[in-house]
Amino acid sequence: MPVPSPIAQAAIQYGQNHDLLEKSFLGLAPDEWLKSPAECSNNLLWIAGHIVWARSMALGFLGSLWSRPWLSLFARGAKLVDPAQYPSQEEVITAWRDVSESLTAALENASVEALSAPSPVKSPSFDGKMSGLVSFLAFHETYHVGQICYLRCWLGHDGVVG
Repeated sequence: MPVPSPIAQAAIQYGQNHDLLEKSFLGLAPDEWLKSPAECSNNLLWIAGHIVWARSMALGFLGSLWSRPWLSLFARGAKLVDPAQYPSQEEVITAWRDVSESLTAALENASVEALSAPSPVKSPSFDGKMSGLVSFLAFHETYHVGQICYLRCWLGHDGVVG
């Protein structure tokens, strides 16, 4: 089923981001997932977990529930904790693939009527509707994918684009 036109561009962004993250994960050593350029910077594991969290939020706004016990560690505004409290990079990658599959299905099954509903109060939306909220979350994800691509290069790996 085709993705409804109000979120078609967001669906394309989500697909492109998926491909970029899959490439970004290749060849990273387990210790590299926890390195960051500065003490106050998020590491690659945190950013990847945050993207999984954000996709779970998009799913919720589209009417599908998806969760993992550790998602709150990556919620908006969550502070870095002891690395031992985080899931492994394998768990995050598995969750990433699972949430991505669920989101693809939810985007394809979204109704124009549901997308036209007002977005929740204090939720960022490009147009004040659920469609704008889903689109904002795709934009938000793209920002964080860029951070991961940067960190990958900072760690000495090849870039994933170009």
